[in-house]
Amino acid sequence: MLSKIAILEGSTLLLLLFLAVPAKRLLGYPEAVTLVGSIHGAAFIAYVVALVAFFVGKHLNLKQLGLGLFAAFIPFGSFVFEHKVLKPRQL
Repeated sequence: MLSKIAILEGSTLLLLLFLAVPAKRLLGYPEAVTLVGSIHGAAFIAYVVALVAFFVGKHLNLKQLGLGLFAAFIPFGSFVFEHKVLKPRQL
């Protein structure tokens, strides 16, 4: 479950950075950022809530929680976190 949310969060961040922002800046389409930004915001909140829930449920330790939160702010970070931390543990 957490792996799927991490991939969703990472995907929406990439869409925001590499599709919506250029559409706004280069094509004058600010609605792209509004739409994709809202979707990414919801995915980000779901990801953070899921990370905390897995930490409280003892499925993640404090270091893994911190890495997961840090990864959310870096393009491709949540994909790396999912592959290196979550996938081996089947979370």
